[in-house]
Amino acid sequence: MAAPSLPDDKTRFEAELEFVLCLANPRYLNFLAQREYFSDPTFVKFLEYLLYWKKPEYACHLKYPHCLFFLDMLQDSRFRKELARPDFAQFVEEQQLRHWLFYTQLRLPSQP
Repeated sequence: MAAPSLPDDKTRFEAELEFVLCLANPRYLNFLAQREYFSDPTFVKFLEYLLYWKKPEYACHLKYPHCLFFLDMLQDSRFRKELARPDFAQFVEEQQLRHWLFYTQLRLPSQP
């Protein structure tokens, strides 16, 4: 029986891109936390490996750059643990929404 082959570079890139983009969804993060993915040291190492997406040559492919914020936050074990709580995941989602709603208003100087 032949050993399973590794995906080619393009397939790996697309799969990792899709996964990193999913990290922008607090409900998905709650799903992962409740199923104890964040308790698996191998999975935590994978999250650390994915930090290469912060490099400009990779980040330019991200449709939802907010995923990089969550990728950074997932490096913290306390954040990963708290995500298992539905109320915390809801709070994170609400804060994300508020950021989207008010970010430009807070950043742009007011027009006369």
